[in-house]
Amino acid sequence: MSVLFGLLWPLERLNAGVLAIGRIIAVAALAIMVCLILGQVFFRYVMNDAPNWTEEGARFGMLWMTGLMAPIAYRQGGFVAIDMLERALPRMLAAILILGILIMSFFVLIVMWDKGLNNHVDSISGRGCSSTLRWPFGFEIGKCGAKFSNYYQYAALWVGVNLLIAVNVELILRQIITLLGQGDRLTRLGEADETVSAS
Repeated sequence: MSVLFGLLWPLERLNAGVLAIGRIIAVAALAIMVCLILGQVFFRYVMNDAPNWTEEGARFGMLWMTGLMAPIAYRQGGFVAIDMLERALPRMLAAILILGILIMSFFVLIVMWDKGLNNHVDSISGRGCSSTLRWPFGFEIGKCGAKFSNYYQYAALWVGVNLLIAVNVELILRQIITLLGQGDRLTRLGEADETVSAS
């Protein structure tokens, strides 16, 4: 049992810390996305000519917001769930069902990790250059020069999946500990997050 707690506690603290930083970045990405969309609407209807880069910039913000917020929602049980069967089963069977679902989710996330890396980040479109987004002040970075590389947009999926895998492993460990009758020794996920932000 001490081995399980030895694995869980560092992972719990790591997830809480990384996801706290991810939340700040995701909120900033959301704010930028909203400002770009409002600016596009303003320029399109008031000035009759919207900058063409605002749409792609808003999509960039949306991808990163989603990639960083999905693991937070997953960790806190914020995804939509159909739990009629879980509620109908006895507590031990429900806990085994949840563990089975978490293990299946782990294998789905491994497939998504591969697809995110090989079909998006490291693909022809991922290695391409943005059609409208450019670095500010005329900076030239990498093979795309002054244009953004699409890699920066597509990496949001892969980063999000990596965070989801770390959260999934934490949830599996928590569920195994609960099944072994030590669930009362676990800190609630909200409390673990508050401990990290206080330190």
